[in-house]
Amino acid sequence: MKVWTSLLALAVSALCTAVSIETASAQATRTWVSGVGDDANPCSRTAPCKTFAGAISKTAAGGEINCMDQGAYGAVTITKSMTIACEGVEAGVLHSSTNGVIINAGVADIVVLRGLDIDGSPPSSPGLNGVRFLAGAALHIENCRIRDSIGAIPNGSGVLFAPSAGNPELYISDSFITGNGTASGGAGVQILPTGSAGAKVFIERTLLANNHIGVRASSNSTSGLIDVTVTDSTATGSIFHGFSALSSAGSTLMMLNRVTATNNAENGLRSIGANSVIRVGSSVVSGNGTGVVTITGGQILSYGNNQINGNTVDGANPPDIPLQ
Repeated sequence: MKVWTSLLALAVSALCTAVSIETASAQATRTWVSGVGDDANPCSRTAPCKTFAGAISKTAAGGEINCMDQGAYGAVTITKSMTIACEGVEAGVLHSSTNGVIINAGVADIVVLRGLDIDGSPPSSPGLNGVRFLAGAALHIENCRIRDSIGAIPNGSGVLFAPSAGNPELYISDSFITGNGTASGGAGVQILPTGSAGAKVFIERTLLANNHIGVRASSNSTSGLIDVTVTDSTATGSIFHGFSALSSAGSTLMMLNRVTATNNAENGLRSIGANSVIRVGSSVVSGNGTGVVTITGGQILSYGNNQINGNTVDGANPPDIPLQ
């Protein structure tokens, strides 16, 4: 009897160990993808998956997906804290007819995208948005290329930051965002919260080229506050405007420091609505249709050290911000 009891205990222990190992492998802290991987694999270093979508269900919340080599890793929806880091390889996310990366995470979740090439080609079946943020605490986009999302309105943005609750944060650094939007809408970076949501946005060392609008922040659909800071970055070649702030129900504040708005077909800087304020310092606004434009009570204020000239029409010189 003792022998059978011992054998039963051993069997139960083995079963529990097997379940534990299976659960751990299904939710690893770090997983891997490879261009020659297989989503049936456990996404380990020696048995990588093939796509981000295949790896994400096997990666624990707060974990990280790494790319072993160049590959087409596919569109993905992220619903938890997660880092996708692929520096040093060609980590492609081709997203024709859909969104490249969707973030629809929890209120405390932080998502990091690093070293990705998010491509909305081809034009015959264009991508909707390169990155679409719906919910989460913060999104970090680092050293990424986001290009050619030309889906029809309300799509067509490289990054569409559109939370519906809270005051989530967006950080973009060292990135190249180009070719997004159409003649009728879209932007390189579109900040468009809804309901009562706000947004806190920081963009640095980023080139926004040949988009419908470089950076567009609009509180027309929210009663919240949008607070945007852009530094050491350029908006150029836009079909319409370089930097645009709009307000209606909510408020939009935009701080531009050491930025360049050049060769945009319409306005370099554009502020619309009584609750829209753009503050600009140490910046160049040149080669645009009109350098600075304010409409319906919008404000553009200067720190007095900008170069606003060489536009077809420079526009009214922005008033200086009073020294405190």
